[in-house]
Order: sequence, then C-alpha cells, then structure tokens
Amino acid sequence: MNIFRLMVVLVLSALAATSLAADGLVAVKSPHSVKDTLDRFEVAAKGKGLNVFLRVDHAAGAQKIGKTLRPTELLVFGNPQGGTPLMECAQTAGIDLPLKALAWQDAAGQVWLGYNDPRFLAARHAAGECAVVPNLGKAIEALAAEAVR
Repeated sequence: MNIFRLMVVLVLSALAATSLAADGLVAVKSPHSVKDTLDRFEVAAKGKGLNVFLRVDHAAGAQKIGKTLRPTELLVFGNPQGGTPLMECAQTAGIDLPLKALAWQDAAGQVWLGYNDPRFLAARHAAGECAVVPNLGKAIEALAAEAVR
C-alpha cells in the first residue's frame, strides 16, 4: 500500500509541475531566468526555421506605468507550414496563431515556460481531428524541452 501511495504522489506531483489552472496551458519548470529561458526558446525556434514575429517584455511595460510585475516575457512565433493546415481545418484558429510562448517567474521565484497545447486549440475550434495537430504538439514540446534543458 505504501508503494501505491508513493506512486500516486509522484504522478500528482508530475502533473502539477506540467499543468496550471488555465485551460490548455502547458507549463514546464525552467532552471534559467525568464530572459534566458525565452532566449533559449527563440534560438531553438529559429534553428527549426520558425519565424519570430514579436517579443514582449510585460514587466518593462508595467514599469512604464509605474507598476511592478515579476519578470514575464512573451514570444510570438510560427510559420505558414504549421499554421495554415490548422486554419484549413478551422479558419477561426487564426485568432490563436501564430503560436506563443510565455516565460514568467512566480511568487516563489520559480521560472516557468508555458504555451497553448495545440490539441486544446484544435478542440477550441472544433478541429480535434486535424492531421497537423500532433506534429504541432511534438514541435512545440521539443522547443520547450530545449529551452528548459
């Protein structure tokens, strides 16, 4: 019985480390700073031939209005090869494209890297059977893994 309890605790801990309250958000712990995590993600994305469209430093934006926000940066990236097939399945998916990655530091000082799970996006747009979704999922998962390595 003790082994069973230990296994349950380990499984629940693993799930907690890779999921947060937001629906469809995949979040993984990073041992790097917010900036370094997103730098690493950006290098990995560019290395795979993806376009980086925009990088937003939310903490810097908050500072401009006299507010303080823990380090939080967003990267908008993608390419037509991945996005177009999803939009062919459901054109409304364009509201969620290009894809995004968010790095942030929580109140305890832990850095996270998060992204929308392509399966969640497909389901949101009634395109759950879209053939490109598994490949998008594998690609963004690999980019995230490289960034937090």
